[in-house]
This record gives sequence, C-alpha cells and structure tokens, in this order.
Amino acid sequence: MTEAAGRAALWEPSSLLGPEPGQLLWQPTAEQCAESRIRHYMAWLTAYRGVSPRTYDELWRWSTQNLPEFWRSMVDYFEVQLHQPARSIVGKGEMPGVHWFEGATLNYAERALSHPPEHIALLARREDGTREQLTYAELSQRVASVAQGFANLGVTVGDRIAGYLPNDVQAVVAFLACASLGAIWSSCPPEFGVESVLDRFQQIEPKLLVAVTGYRYGGKYFDRAQALQRIASGLPSLLATVITSEAMPAGEPAVPGPVVSWASLLKGEPSLQIRPMPFEHPLWILYSSGTTGLPKALVQGHGGIVLEHLKMLALHGDIGANSRFFWFSTTGWMMWNYLVSGLLVGATVVLYDGSPAHPDLNALWQLAAEEKITHFGVSAAFILACRKGGLEPQKFDLSQLQNIGSTGSPLPLEGFEWVYRNVKRDVLLGSISGGTDLCTAFVGQCPVLPVRAGELQCRSLGAAVEAWNDRAQALVGEVGELVITKPMPSMPLYFWGDPNGQRYQQSYFEMFPGVWRHGDWIRIDPSGSCVIYGRSDSTLNRGGVRMGTSEFYRVVEGIDEIVDSVVIDSSELGHEGKLWLLVVLPQGQHLDANLKGKIVKELRNRISPRHVPDEIRQIEQVPRTLSGKKLEVPLKRVLAGVPLEKAVNPGTLQNPQALRSVLAALDVTPDPP
Repeated sequence: MTEAAGRAALWEPSSLLGPEPGQLLWQPTAEQCAESRIRHYMAWLTAYRGVSPRTYDELWRWSTQNLPEFWRSMVDYFEVQLHQPARSIVGKGEMPGVHWFEGATLNYAERALSHPPEHIALLARREDGTREQLTYAELSQRVASVAQGFANLGVTVGDRIAGYLPNDVQAVVAFLACASLGAIWSSCPPEFGVESVLDRFQQIEPKLLVAVTGYRYGGKYFDRAQALQRIASGLPSLLATVITSEAMPAGEPAVPGPVVSWASLLKGEPSLQIRPMPFEHPLWILYSSGTTGLPKALVQGHGGIVLEHLKMLALHGDIGANSRFFWFSTTGWMMWNYLVSGLLVGATVVLYDGSPAHPDLNALWQLAAEEKITHFGVSAAFILACRKGGLEPQKFDLSQLQNIGSTGSPLPLEGFEWVYRNVKRDVLLGSISGGTDLCTAFVGQCPVLPVRAGELQCRSLGAAVEAWNDRAQALVGEVGELVITKPMPSMPLYFWGDPNGQRYQQSYFEMFPGVWRHGDWIRIDPSGSCVIYGRSDSTLNRGGVRMGTSEFYRVVEGIDEIVDSVVIDSSELGHEGKLWLLVVLPQGQHLDANLKGKIVKELRNRISPRHVPDEIRQIEQVPRTLSGKKLEVPLKRVLAGVPLEKAVNPGTLQNPQALRSVLAALDVTPDPP
C-alpha cells in the first residue's frame, strides 16, 4: 500500500533546512498498515465481494467506477441498520437530482447511539477547565428525555429546531434528540450577531429555538440575553424557546412565547424512541458563508451523511472505538457536524468550549495531552499561528496522538515543517479539503499512504475528483478547476427556499453541466496526491499567468515581520488591474521602505516578477468570515466599484471592524449610510 514510500528520504527535523515540496515526511509502518481499518476493509472486499485491490489507487479507482457496488459495501461493511431495504442504490440521471437508496429507511441518531453503553461517548471541556463526560448509556438517556420534551412542545417530523449554542454537551444532545424525531437541525454559535443568525434561521422557520443567554470566551463572560430576545422576536414560527444556560443573569429573557428550561426536559427517564426515516430525509441544514447575500441553506440527508462520515472517519481517519476524536470548532462550522459524527464509529468525541488562545496558544495542545487525544483537528490558520508564536507542543505528553488534522484553508509547506519539527515526528498530518457543501473532505488523508510536504495524500474513496481546464479536459500534474464528475450521497438534497433548484444549479453546475465545479484550484499528481491552491474566483492572473492565493500567502506570511495578509487582484476579463497586498504587522510596528523591499524581493525571486504587488499597504486586521476565510472575493468586488453594502455583509464577518482600515488602504470611500 505504500508503493510511493521509497521515492524520497524522510526529512529530519534536526535539519537546519526545511523540507522541499513533495519531500517525504512520514510513512506508516507495515504494522500500522496491517492494523488500519482501510486495510481490513480491503480484505473484507476480497472475501465478500471478490474485489482485490492491491494499492490505494486501485481501491479509489474501483470505488469511483463502481458507485452502486462501493456505496452498498459501505452499508454492509459498517452494518448500517436499514429498516427497509433499498430498491436501488444510485438513481439514473445527471447531477443534480440523482437519488440514493430509494425505499431504504434509517436514522442517524440510531447509529450514533448504538455502541457499548459503558463506553465514554462525550468528553466536554471548557476553557476554565470545567469537565463533563457522558457514557453512551447516559447520552442515550438524555437524548430520550430531551426528544420526549421536544415532542411534548409540538415538534414532529420535518419541523426545524434551531440551536444558538456553544460547542457543549447540550448542543450534541439537542441535535441527536432532533434527529431521533425526524426533525431537522440547524445551529449557530452564540458569538454570531443577531442579523447573521436571522439571515439563517428566518429562511427555515424553526419551531423551537434552543439557546444560551450567555457564553464565556477568552476569560470573559458575554451576556447574550438581549440578542436572544431579538432573535426569538424575529422568528414568528417559534412554538417555544428552550434555555440551556444554568443561570440567567437577569432572570427569564423576555422572548415571545413559552420559555422552557433545559433542566425541565431532563426530568423523567423515558425509553429512547427513534423513528426510521427515508434515506434522503433531511438531517440538518448548513449554510454557505453568505458574504455577499443571504447564506445558501444546504439541506443534507440522514443516509448520505451516515455513509459519507463512516467512510471518512473510519477508513480515511482510522477513527474507532479506541479513539479520542477532537476538532476545534464552533456550532456554526461544518467541522462541528463532522466532529459529532465521531459517535457513528463509536469513538469518544472531545468537545471544547472557549478560545483556542486562552490563556495562550498552548491551550489546545495541553488539552490534547490531558485528555489523551488520539485524533486532533484544527484549522490551518491555527497551525500557522502556533508557528508564528514559536510554540513547542512537544513539551507536552502527546504519546497518544496519532493524527493531526488541518483544514479551512490550504496548509503551506511551513505548516508541515512546523508540525514535524515542533509537535511530533511520528504522526500522520492529514491536510484535508472539502466543504460545507458536502459536509466532508473529498481530498484528504489515508492512513496507509505517506505524508509529503505541502501535499494532500489522496482523493477520497467514492469521490470522483478531477482537475479540469476550461475545455472540460482532465489534467494530471497541472493546475485546474476542482470538479467532481460523479454524484456523492452527501451532496445537498436541495437548498431550502429554492423550490425549482435554480440557485443550486447555478452554484455548482453552470460552468460544466452535470459536473460539480467546486470553485478551488487543484493539482493532481500521477501518484494521486493533490495540492490545493485556493479559490479559483480569487485567482491572481498576471500577464496570463494564473496562480492561487495560497502560494502567494506562503511567501508573504513566511516573512517574520508579517503576521497576516490578504492579496487582491483587481483584474477583470480583458483588463489587467492592480495587484494589492495588504499586510498586518506586530503591534507597534509600521510598514517602511525596507520591509516593502524585502516583500518585493521574496515575491520576485520565489514566485515571479509578474506577481510583485502594485501596492503594498498596512492594515490593522484581515477581515475574515465567520468560518475563518479571508475576504478576498468581496474585496475584489469593492475594487470593481460594487457598493460596500452589496459586496460585503458585515454580519457574516468575525471582525467587521477590520473593514475600516482595509477600505482606507484600498483608497475606497464607503458610501454614506
């Protein structure tokens, strides 16, 4: 399985030089390969399906060329309980509109709770050190009680339940209770502004709102009672509001309709009743970033998510009953849903409520050591912040750590180097890429393949990912548009409020009819490894040379004096505009001619003279979306003359105050309100 392992020597962290792109950093031992879940699955295929792939590449090709057989094998191998059999596995037709497992019934919550009752299901930590854990038996009992409470409040199949909650036990219980009833879950974290929450929840007209009246972050308490009142008042569909906060600072919030305490739902011990649902019955609603308009409400189904997450977590992540699975996330990012799905494979899911940088950036690494986390996931931005901060997590006891996951943006070469130099030598660094749209990674990691600097190990099983040029020709070893040429079961069933599917069609299938265009640049090498270069709609096109922004950031943010940056190409079709580079420097430092010269020299030598910025300006902060992505495309629209209020929705930003210094740096004067 490690046929590529011998092509390069392992890079040694003791070296003064960093690894070269594509250099071998880690490879599994023969024992690790033999004990992996994916190798066990391959043996199962040989024994029960007569399929005998010898390498991962052969397995991937079989999985994408034989979709019905592959996805049926996911049901059988993982022993997924289908209460009614499927009449067909994959429907006919082109995307979108392909149907899966017609006639079959199941329930996500049933699979999530079907594990040894004494095994620890949830382990929750807050930044103040408060700790709570639940066994699968205790979790099941809470889900049963809350589901009964939801039903008593009038929730039935197809109703929506909205969560305004931090990443805690109550959020997981509320979601599973919702799923068990056949209702549809959707959530936002309490740090979201009122307008951002209403932009999402007003679309779906929830029957219940499950919420907190405040939260703690960075050592401070944030009272959200007034925000909650405004949110509930903006949702006339509500039957009731359920408050999970242990204490309400100013008493019961003045929200319309009944207010129910979480504690009252936990009274009594009803038996767990789980309703089997059609395979494509909606499970949850996720949202696109919504930086330039209303967020797209992405509806994903019970069956598609169960099969996709079993595949990714067990086969690609090697996560199982002996794993402690953590990913830093809020309830507003798809990685929270992905994390909770650790329950599908019987793992112990580790939740963290608070700031990843309180009291300092060591907080999550200390958590990993204290809770003996085996699978530790964060954003690429967090890894780079740790590198910039000079952290050395190897001082903690990370002996149980097997896998470090990275997503949210491409992880540059320096991120790989820092992990293997300063965290742990014997660890699989899994840089993964996918999206909220499918709630999965369709390019990512594999426990029986080597890790190479700057690369994602493989295309995921069942994901027919290719790089295409604008003539719809597949490319190998060249950068192209990331497309998915065959359907996947976790693709959105539809967008909420898009009855004729027009918005869905325009979002993914307009460029290549019947083929999913994701909007990223990707290079797929002959070995099957991949490199993601950033969003294709924020491409830097200089003198006919196109480049993803990730390469640019790798050079700029590798300069010691630069904390963060954003690059914007104002070029349009047939017209080359200015290339703007906006940089954030350490507090108290100022951009001068010497630093500008250093930036220009690095870009000229390491990328090309064509990519030297026309303007380099200093800003206070890079504006980022609520999911942490840089605001590249909306800023490009502002430079093109689009009014600020149409180009950017401040409610979708982590730091809307950052826009002021950015607009000044871009010489843009916002229209008066």
